[in-house]
Amino acid sequence: MPFSRAVLWILALASLPLMGFAKDQAVSPLNLHATDASWGLIALTIFAIAYALVILEEFTELRKSKPVVLAAGVIWLFVAVLSNQQDVSHLANQAIENYIYEFAELFLFLLVAMTYINAITERGVFEALRGYLLRLGLNFRQLYWITGILAFIISPIADNLTTSLIMCSVLIAVADSNKKFIVLGCINIVIAANAGGAFSPFGDITTLMVWQNGLLPFQDFFSIFLPSLVNFLIPALIMYFAVPKVQPQLSQQEVHLKIGAKRLIALFLLTILTAISVHQFLHLPPTMGMMMGLGYLQIFSYYLRYKEKRYYAKHGKHHGEGDHPPRFFDIFRKIQRIEWDTLLFFYGVIICVGGLATIGYLELAASFLYGHLGHALPEVYQATPANVLVGFFSAILDNIPVMFAVLTMDPSMTEGQWLLVTLTAGIGGSLLSVGSAAGVALMGQARGFYTFFEHLKWTWVILLGYIAAIACHLWLNADLFHVALK
Repeated sequence: MPFSRAVLWILALASLPLMGFAKDQAVSPLNLHATDASWGLIALTIFAIAYALVILEEFTELRKSKPVVLAAGVIWLFVAVLSNQQDVSHLANQAIENYIYEFAELFLFLLVAMTYINAITERGVFEALRGYLLRLGLNFRQLYWITGILAFIISPIADNLTTSLIMCSVLIAVADSNKKFIVLGCINIVIAANAGGAFSPFGDITTLMVWQNGLLPFQDFFSIFLPSLVNFLIPALIMYFAVPKVQPQLSQQEVHLKIGAKRLIALFLLTILTAISVHQFLHLPPTMGMMMGLGYLQIFSYYLRYKEKRYYAKHGKHHGEGDHPPRFFDIFRKIQRIEWDTLLFFYGVIICVGGLATIGYLELAASFLYGHLGHALPEVYQATPANVLVGFFSAILDNIPVMFAVLTMDPSMTEGQWLLVTLTAGIGGSLLSVGSAAGVALMGQARGFYTFFEHLKWTWVILLGYIAAIACHLWLNADLFHVALK
């Protein structure tokens, strides 16, 4: 296979996660048809090298945003050269503006979501949940199920990365360095968090991308709830029998919620409801509703700061603060602590993939994947092989670039097929520990216990769940494969 064809495969099936954009303006129609030009081949090679560095982040300790942000700039320099050669530089300028608009919409949405999660964390909500589980006196097998089920339930709202980190902290706290329990518990949490995020627009970047792209209404994502549940339960049941029958030491740790914690949760839910409502009923971008929710939080932060200052004036320094002055609630500190590396990574991916689409590579990939790969199947199922492959490539390359590439290709598919690719992009990352943000984060949190190769030992079990989830969707939602998108 020629090098350019190999890289094209990587590109085509490595771009898809959380956020979608208005379909009528998501992708510029500009196609330079320069896939055989030297500048185009160099651009493709640069993207491959940059993404290889992203995959090797764990070993190189080079943050994933750095290579793709640089590659994005270089690729568009080549696009500019090619567009000047064809005397269409004005169209190239419009194309990059469209992609920057897409990133801006994603950026503002995630900015609000991450700020809320940071604020809720700072108020002690997740720490209180952790302390409660530790006080229950459960054995390893019971904790295995509770952390997995909670990961599946919480991730549709709090996102799969945050959820997995919370549940992993519980495992490590009670495991008493029992490697087998930590490994199995971490794998279970990764699978559960990714499966839970797959059926909710707020659970994963890929689902958010599809929803914001206007391809599926909010409620239709719940059609893949049962397939997602199957994906979690099958490997969880098989691995359960390998979990040690050990009773950890009971903890008496108690964590008290800070002032305003419950109201912050309510405001976050109200923000989600606002985003859904403005998109479903008023046909505005969901980002508009999220930014309105940030306004809720800003006003409430003023109230929290006022209450804390009054408490300090009345009672003096808080217990344990010593000579340090109190740090009152500050909304801008929460914004400062969001995952800037992740947001800049999204920028790099969107701009890189957009540049390669403008050169013409995604048209070639779409032609093969969605035109030739399943041509022998009935028309409504012809996209199935490509959409199933998306999950495998998500495990290797991360689902975010994979999903964005699919959205940029914009294949003509029925509702059932769009739900299928949303499902596979979400759950496919569980096949390898490096296939999702949740897995990568847990390898760092449980360093020395949960590793790439420990996860790989159970990939066959996860694959059974992946296949079963797809089969469940094909059977349960068979009618949706005949429903054309409105």
